[in-house]
Amino acid sequence: MVTVPSGAITLRDDRINKSWSVDIKSFELAKYPVTQWLYHEVMGTNPSSFEGEQNPVETVSWMDAVAFCNALSKRFDLIACYEVLRNVDHIRFHADANGFRLPTEAEWQYACQAGSGKNRYNDLATIAWYKDNALDQPHEVGLKSPNDWGFYDMLGNVWEWCSDIYDETVYGSYRIFRGGGWCDTERSVMSTTRRRSHPSSFRIDDLGFRIARNLATPH
Repeated sequence: MVTVPSGAITLRDDRINKSWSVDIKSFELAKYPVTQWLYHEVMGTNPSSFEGEQNPVETVSWMDAVAFCNALSKRFDLIACYEVLRNVDHIRFHADANGFRLPTEAEWQYACQAGSGKNRYNDLATIAWYKDNALDQPHEVGLKSPNDWGFYDMLGNVWEWCSDIYDETVYGSYRIFRGGGWCDTERSVMSTTRRRSHPSSFRIDDLGFRIARNLATPH
C-alpha cells in the first residue's frame, strides 16, 4: 500500500456536460491491481479468464470485489467497510471503517494523475498494456513504468472498479470503473475515462480492481 497525500481533484462527466471538485483526504492505495494469487489466497477461487498468478484478477463483478475487501479485512481483524443489507441496491458503506475498500473514483483519478492533472502520466506504450501492445491478453502487474507516486498499471491491463454509483436516477445501482483495459484503443485509456455497469452481473475479462484503505487514526 502507498500513502496518497491529501489534495483536490476536478471530475467531469461529458454525458451531462458537468464538472465538479472533490477534496481528497490522505489515504492508502495498493501499488498494483489485486493479483490472481492474492484473490485466490483470500477467496479460495480464481474466476479469471486468463490465468497467471501475477496477472490481475479479472472477470470479477463489483460485488465480487466488495466481498474480497470484506474477507481481507476479516483476515486482518479489521472492521469491514461494506454491509450487504438485502441486495446490490442496499449496500451500507461504513466510511470510517478501518478495513479494505475500493477507492472512490475521485481518489482513483487523483492517484492515477499523481497530482499532475494530466490524462496520462507518460507515453502510453511505456505505462500501459492496451490494444496496440497487449497481444490480446492481460499481463503480469508491474511490468510497465509506474507514475510519479509509484502506482503501476493504473492505465491499461484491466479496468478497475471504484466504489461510486454512477447516476442513480438514470442507471440505478450501476457502479463506476476506470482506467482502460488490454483490449481498448488509445483514446479510451486515459485517467479521465469513465465507464459503468451493473454491480453483480457484469463480469468481463479486462475488468479487475485495486484496494484502498483509510489512514489509521492516531490514538
